[in-house]
Amino acid sequence: MAKIVLGIGTSHTPMLNAPVGDWARFIERDRLRPHLTKEGRPVTYEELVKLAPPEVTAQLKPEVFADKHQRALAEVERLGAIVRNARLDTLIVVGDDQKELYDDDNMPSILLYRGETIRNVPLASHPGPDWARAASAKYFEKDQPRDYPVDARLAEHLIARLMEDFDLSCANTLAEGYGEGHAFGFVHNRLLAGTVIPVVPVFLNTYYPPNQPTPARCYRLGQALRAAVESFPGDQRIGVLASGGLSHFTVDEELDGRVVRALRAKDARALVDLPREQLNSGSSEIRNWICMAGAVEHLEPRRIEYIPAYRTPAGTGTGLCFADWS
Repeated sequence: MAKIVLGIGTSHTPMLNAPVGDWARFIERDRLRPHLTKEGRPVTYEELVKLAPPEVTAQLKPEVFADKHQRALAEVERLGAIVRNARLDTLIVVGDDQKELYDDDNMPSILLYRGETIRNVPLASHPGPDWARAASAKYFEKDQPRDYPVDARLAEHLIARLMEDFDLSCANTLAEGYGEGHAFGFVHNRLLAGTVIPVVPVFLNTYYPPNQPTPARCYRLGQALRAAVESFPGDQRIGVLASGGLSHFTVDEELDGRVVRALRAKDARALVDLPREQLNSGSSEIRNWICMAGAVEHLEPRRIEYIPAYRTPAGTGTGLCFADWS
């Protein structure tokens, strides 16, 4: 039977695409975007500044930025090498779509992609300064669209098995001119870095109410993915990767600590009991990790590296996390 032999979790923030000298420039974007407190209450950037603990200031020194940037990029390289060397037949990628392909007129809660290929296209436009555009562009192809292979046969099998317990959406193509979103582009253009491994994209609506899957449902989906993989004929080696997270745009070390401790302890109850009001905005991508954790609960965590990457006096940034199971 096919087996899940590898689990990967990785942040995919543009901070990982930007040179360290641009980290302080994210304040230009953070001042303009809507924010949530750690408890999930809407606030302005100015209100977040007032709420931020005084020790955040020490996290904004150039030498601190440089250390965290170097460590984070080393983790991206480490995980990329693990995936590229794992002899995988297929990589199931669990990510979210931030209205890059799906919008309010059709927002699937859970979607499995079953086309023969999935397209990645160059970044066409970006509402922001050139430095921010350069960081976002690294998720995507430089010059020409590229079609990446999808394990359509496995995807069809997963859909058929999961439909016994989940009401899934599915797609076999992308609209003309559109390509995969950044959660999936990060995997192709940063982690795999030219290595071709067929994927099965799993889209979770982590961001947008009212049909976000609950933490418990995400974990059960992961478990169901594993059971479906193990009923697939053959001896294929399958990996499952969670793209995104942890907390952002406000870094929440307490929330991230709960997630990391639960992952290390393989504590499913702690993961499904995470408060939903805290799993919104960028922190909603923790749902992708919960799903992956359910799929790899038979594997052992090898290394989980957490880096709270603050970037402004308001405490905004990303709780960077990089982990593997085998």
